[in-house]
Amino acid sequence: MENSEGTPDSDRLVLMTDERVLVALRQHGGAASSAVLVDASSRHALRVALREGAIRQDGRGRYSLPVAEDGRAAANRMTGVASHLTAAAHWGWSMKTAPARPMITVPRNRNVPPADQKASQISWRTLPPDDVVDGCVTGPVQTVLDCAVMLPFDEALAVADSALRSGTVTRTELEDAAAAMSRGGPAARRVAREASQEAANPFESVLRAIALGVTGLRVRPQVEIEGDGFFARVDLGDEEPRIALEADSFESHGARRQLAVDAKRYDEIVIQDWLLHRFAWEHVMFEQPWVTRMLEGLVQVRKSRPAKRRRISVKRAQAA
Repeated sequence: MENSEGTPDSDRLVLMTDERVLVALRQHGGAASSAVLVDASSRHALRVALREGAIRQDGRGRYSLPVAEDGRAAANRMTGVASHLTAAAHWGWSMKTAPARPMITVPRNRNVPPADQKASQISWRTLPPDDVVDGCVTGPVQTVLDCAVMLPFDEALAVADSALRSGTVTRTELEDAAAAMSRGGPAARRVAREASQEAANPFESVLRAIALGVTGLRVRPQVEIEGDGFFARVDLGDEEPRIALEADSFESHGARRQLAVDAKRYDEIVIQDWLLHRFAWEHVMFEQPWVTRMLEGLVQVRKSRPAKRRRISVKRAQAA
């Protein structure tokens, strides 16, 4: 059976972008390695998605959703600037979720056609020239602050963590700018205070954001545990109650050999008298009330059975 162009329908279907490639990219904040994408789909699917323009290649073995390009085009059409998550994509930062529509800031009183308002998420605000780079995108610090004010805490923290991790923004710049804010200041200062370059990815950032809302739990990323000839680094940990949290992704733990390594590591951590809890990506992204209940339960368990104070050295990775 052939289509109107004379191409067999079966061949035409093969050229369609595999949704699994896009899902994997979204799960990794809009950017991921070829290994992650191939594991989620296939090398052929990766090539097709790239050829069809559904994804872009940023460097050798690195791919992302074309969020930044779409945003800059929309901003140019409206004589505005790419902002918020679209600007974060421009700066190459990872996000909890890539925006479904370009996020654009236009000057106050600018008349935006209904079609553009429907296709993009518009913010009306006149930005100082110093907050705009190359006339098309908000600067790094402004981008983090905009996300902190407009987005939920977990999404904003993921952006701020990635900004610090990339080196594009420094903690001092972020804290100083947030301190000077009036409108939206509390939200911006909270994000600036809690942001950490030690977070490995948006998955860990979102889990940390949830944990920071639990009374009696004060987790930090990449906590090191040592004792009795043992060493391990956990994704998140609170040294005082000895509670450790792991953001478990299939890419890191899917192979049988890795499963055995991880099981041994987790057992060793428990022997050091730490309460260890593991969460899947789906839990953290879509079942946050359940995650919160589990974390509250961990705190209660530790209160009823305090950690033994052995002579075990516990230290946290130092933030730069």
